[in-house]
Amino acid sequence: MKLDDIGLEAAGHAFRLRTYQPAEPDGPVLVWMHGGAFMFGDLDMPEADQVARRLCERGVAVVSVDYTLAPLDALPELLPAGEPGPGMPPLPPLSQAPRARFPVASLQIVAAFGWAVDNAKSLGGDPRRISVGGASAGANLAASAGLRLRDRGAERPAALALVYPVLHNEVPAVDDELAAMLAPLPPFLTFPPSSMAAINRNYAGDAVTDPYVYPAGHDVRGLPPTLIVNAEADRLRMSGEAFAAELARAGVDTSVVRERGTSHGYLNEVDHPAARRTIDRLATWITAA
Repeated sequence: MKLDDIGLEAAGHAFRLRTYQPAEPDGPVLVWMHGGAFMFGDLDMPEADQVARRLCERGVAVVSVDYTLAPLDALPELLPAGEPGPGMPPLPPLSQAPRARFPVASLQIVAAFGWAVDNAKSLGGDPRRISVGGASAGANLAASAGLRLRDRGAERPAALALVYPVLHNEVPAVDDELAAMLAPLPPFLTFPPSSMAAINRNYAGDAVTDPYVYPAGHDVRGLPPTLIVNAEADRLRMSGEAFAAELARAGVDTSVVRERGTSHGYLNEVDHPAARRTIDRLATWITAA
């Protein structure tokens, strides 16, 4: 496995890519984005680095994107006491890099895809077999890039791979089954509507209804084949399942999976059996694209 960091610029902001070149490439390439409510995360978190390494071991070249994060203006609403609440892990180190709201990160993913097309062969990949995917907010950015690339009429991803995605401005209401699963979880893991509204405003300002912010409820015809993997005890599962139904109605080849026994963010525990299953699903989907 060979790793390289690449500097790019798009939408007026510098950002980085980290490439993972397999020792024995099979041809597929994945442009991958970590999550973190658009405000947190980096290339070294397990959801970015460890997932990329395990996919690379399966013959998938990975381009992990260190996109520009949104401001931290939502923190007072998410942490009214000024610090994490009971059951909430400490905040990760906060990036000191310049921050920006939508559409900066969204446009950077499109630029990263273009870079991957131009450089796929140097990674042992096929420029016709480049997929786009991510987890949580990163899955949102992947879906947004899918729409932008469709609308530009240029080269498109071979597939999308969305893990516990958030795709709605207002996440559909939970059913009784999911409500019972969420009840014992720490509040930060239940994504209450007030927290989601704060995250939305922080990321997109007044543009929350733009289809490139939250694709659900907009025209999704012509998107590439899409895999959606939802965590079981996760309010955002309602978003992933509803979006999968939209895709199917629009004629998009869609596969949707509920990963049993999981909560949001489980890819950050890459040795968990569910995380291993999800990484295997991703590798299979991307390789077949």
